[in-house]
Amino acid sequence: MLRKLTVILLVVLLAFSFACKKPDGVVVTDVTPTPGPTAEPTPEPALDKDLAILYTNDVHCAVDSGIGYAGVAALKQQLLDEGCYVALVDAGDAVQGDAIGTLSKGSYIIDIMNKVGYDVMTPGNHEFDYGMDRFFELRDMADFPIVSANFADLATGTPILDQYAMLTFNGVNVAFVGVSTPMTISTSTPAFFQDADGNFIYGFGQKDGAKAFYAIIQGAVDAATAAGADYVVALSHLGIDASTSPYTSSELIENTKGIDVVIDGHSHSTIECERVKNLEGERVLLTQTGTKLEAVGMLYITKDGSVSTGLISDYTEKDADTEAFIAQIQAQFEELLNEVVARTDVDLTIFEPGTDPAVRIVRNSETNLGDLCADAYRYISGADVAFVNGGGVRTDIPMGDITYGAIIKVHPFGNELCMVEATGQEILDALELGARVTPEESGGFLQVSGLTYEIHTYIPSSVTLDENNMFVSVDGEYRVKNVMVGGKPLDPTKTYTLACHNYLLKNAGDGYTMFQDNTFLLDSIMIDNQVLINYIVDGLGGVVGADYADPHGQGRIVAVEAAP
Repeated sequence: MLRKLTVILLVVLLAFSFACKKPDGVVVTDVTPTPGPTAEPTPEPALDKDLAILYTNDVHCAVDSGIGYAGVAALKQQLLDEGCYVALVDAGDAVQGDAIGTLSKGSYIIDIMNKVGYDVMTPGNHEFDYGMDRFFELRDMADFPIVSANFADLATGTPILDQYAMLTFNGVNVAFVGVSTPMTISTSTPAFFQDADGNFIYGFGQKDGAKAFYAIIQGAVDAATAAGADYVVALSHLGIDASTSPYTSSELIENTKGIDVVIDGHSHSTIECERVKNLEGERVLLTQTGTKLEAVGMLYITKDGSVSTGLISDYTEKDADTEAFIAQIQAQFEELLNEVVARTDVDLTIFEPGTDPAVRIVRNSETNLGDLCADAYRYISGADVAFVNGGGVRTDIPMGDITYGAIIKVHPFGNELCMVEATGQEILDALELGARVTPEESGGFLQVSGLTYEIHTYIPSSVTLDENNMFVSVDGEYRVKNVMVGGKPLDPTKTYTLACHNYLLKNAGDGYTMFQDNTFLLDSIMIDNQVLINYIVDGLGGVVGADYADPHGQGRIVAVEAAP
């Protein structure tokens, strides 16, 4: 076993002056998981040329942004031409995040990854966003193994996927152990992991706590080592955010032994090379590339056993064949954008009808499209109350057929549905912040579902913001009054469920700081345009009807311009 490794930080030069001196081509044998029996002891093998393992994470459908998949393919080929062994792996969240994923339910992304030549992948939480049946279909479409040590059938405790995949280079075995975040259930759609009676039938090792979770991972590492792995790489979708503790990638290292390198994802962090001590005090490399192909990572193992990681962010070469393949898919995608998915019998608007130039009333008063979008969040989540910021609802939908493209133009940002527990006081403060400048425009003005409220615009705003325009407090009389939730007065001391998106609830977008420390019941489970599509198709039977006929909405928000 090559356990005593000399660890160096590789400085990646665009000239690629690596130790790959023999352009002998690359032979990668056995890209399928190695079965369980312990391998017989054999003489310690050695690489006859250097090995470059390229890695990506959290691409989120950004097929041609940053380096782009065509750049990944070109980089892979360049390393092959320079005489390296080369492998290409992904640490999850590839198939969701933009329309090209949403409209194909992930298949276009798998097609592109097949074309580029991925060797192994671990599923991120968003690989499950199209449902469990679709996840298994995508797995079967992939020309590469998708591995996870801890994604299991709760009834039997058996892994759903292979726990690891073994790649072999001149007799040297590199095992890639898949590690999925235990947060997957709450950060995708919980119902996807349940049976028809609402009982959870799938899990990610979290049921019995962190100790049991790490025992599962250790068991997979030990199995890979027993099967002959000379290097063990954890291909993890855990991240480093404190909110995911005790299941971060650093904690993975601290609670296990036998892992040489952790290639991570989930938190969209940029980590070129961090060294973390494992259970036995040995230093393990930790790395992550960020998101959307801003960079491609490279794990470099030389013939003498030196191991390093680095990130490549300025690579500009493109593989022409891959570019053409992606362009062909994008042409099909354009056809999908024009596909009719529903219809509306009324004009759905964010603008005051008949104004020239158009006045964006969605940013200072209720509109029917604002109602529709907020209703969609409440329908999908089952929350008591839902918010949508007016600045996140971008254009009208005219009467008639509704295309995928029209839906995506309404919600183009890729925000994701979340749901939190919120007190009535927090909800009131949020409404007050949203109404701070009414009747002037504000992108943070809140369209709502599940509640009604008045804005007494004659009362000066007493909202206090900090130097970054983030909410601090309300220091005087509230402009927002007579808030009703489900027809009953808002109780400031009561806890409600509130649905919105990650931009506002998690990231304090538009200054909404009051929810960041709240308990998340749903965490980034579905992209916003998919939320709207699903509501119209499933909740309204594919037709937006007379309930949304009034361009000024259903009377949920009332402006009171003078004191009684």
